[in-house]
Parts: sequence; C-alpha cells; structure tokens
Amino acid sequence: MATKGCLSVTKYFLFVFNLFFFVLGGLLFSFGLWILFDRTCIISLFGASLALKIWSYVFSGVGIFTMLLGFLGCLGSLKEIKCLLGFYFGFLLLLFAAQITVGVLVYTQRNTLTSMVGVEVKAIISQYGSASQLSDKEESWDFVQTKFQCCGWLASTDWKENQRVSNSSGLLYSCSCLNASMPAPASSNSSASSNSSVEQLSSGFCAAPEKDSRLVYHRGCMINIRTWISGNIHTILGVCLGVGLLELFVMTLSMCLCRNLDQDYNKLARYS
Repeated sequence: MATKGCLSVTKYFLFVFNLFFFVLGGLLFSFGLWILFDRTCIISLFGASLALKIWSYVFSGVGIFTMLLGFLGCLGSLKEIKCLLGFYFGFLLLLFAAQITVGVLVYTQRNTLTSMVGVEVKAIISQYGSASQLSDKEESWDFVQTKFQCCGWLASTDWKENQRVSNSSGLLYSCSCLNASMPAPASSNSSASSNSSVEQLSSGFCAAPEKDSRLVYHRGCMINIRTWISGNIHTILGVCLGVGLLELFVMTLSMCLCRNLDQDYNKLARYS
C-alpha cells in the first residue's frame, strides 16, 4: 500500500509539474509568434528592434521543445505509458548532457571562443551599413553596444576597419556608440537650427561636424562583457546548478515511475 501511495504521489506530481511546463512552453511559443508578426508593437514596447527575427525563432523553438517535454511528461505519467516516460527521460538526459558539454567546452575553450567571437564581431563592423537596411547581426551588435555602453570589440578604433568610417572626413560611427550623457542624435531631416551637434544618417550611422572624442564610448565591449559576467557569475552558476538539479530530480522520478509500473501493463494497446 505504501508503495502504491508513493507511486500515485509521484504520478500526479509529474503530471502537475509537466502541465505547468506545457503551459509555459505555449506562452513562449505565442510570444515568439507575436514578435515575428507584430514587430511594430514590440519595437514600441522595448524601444529598439533587437534583431526581432532571431529572438522570435529562439522563443518559438524553446517554446515548442518545452511543450513537447510537458506533453510527454503529462500523458506518460497520467496514463502510465512506459514508452512516453522513456522518451521523456531520454529527452531530459540529452538536454542535461548537452548542458554539461556546453559548459565544459565554454570553460576549457574560453580563450578560443573569445577569439572566434572577436573575429565575427570585427567582420560585422567591417560590413556594417553596407546594405540599405541593417541585418539581424548588425542590429544585435547595436543592442550589445547600447546595453554595455561600449564601442567596438577591443576599442572604438575597431570601427576604423569600416570603409565608410575610414573614408569619412569628420567623426562617423555607429549610433549605438553614442555616449548616453551626450545630446541625442538629430534626425537627418531636422532643421539646421537644431541645437544638437550630432546628425543621424542612414544605415545606423551618426556623424558630427567636428571630431569630438567625447561623443562616443572608447572602451571595447569585450572588457565590459567580461566585467558583467564576473559581477554576475554567482547568479549564473546558481541558475545553471538549479536547472541541472531540477532535471536530475525529474529524471529520477520519471524513471522510478516507469520501472515500478506493472511489467505486463500495455497502456498503448488499451488506448489505441
């Protein structure tokens, strides 16, 4: 009786737990679709584009995967279907193994990863503004520079690798490099009597009539990102550890429930 009672508690706990994650996955998927199809509302909400197409795919993918896990866990535990519980355990095990692998690779190959990111960022900077509209990568880099109040990867001089910046006679830079304490850039169609000394051009560039070094950040984003990670490392490790322990706990419950079901109990044949 005690064993049956424990199995019942385990079954309904897994059902409620995965029902919550199924609903959460549905919300993430809906939010991803909202970003994809209603960009104007999102831009007005957050104040920037933030490479919306990439974020919509990320939220949609995470939402679909979370809904799949929640569905397998709910149906497998409530109906006591061993194969669904086995798939549920397998997906969680693959996810846990992938997280461990990524964590080990990031820690052991952090210098190589930093170099690879630096090469990619410099490629983005060198091609920045070459098209009529900014690409998703360029919008994402603008967001990073605005968020961390930095300019370039190592320093603001990285922008000299951009042909349009190097050929400019005045001070030309990405508008996301603009120092927040300085006056906001004026639109290119603003009147000539504007008090702002900065003019916003097409393709994300801003220009000033004189080379005033105070207008832009000079510190590179690599230093600011490392500083942010160092200041939040305990929070990051705590979240990762909590997620890992939760996955281990749920995997243990699902495997215990699967192993203690009747060996000759074929629920799939019953519900087919």
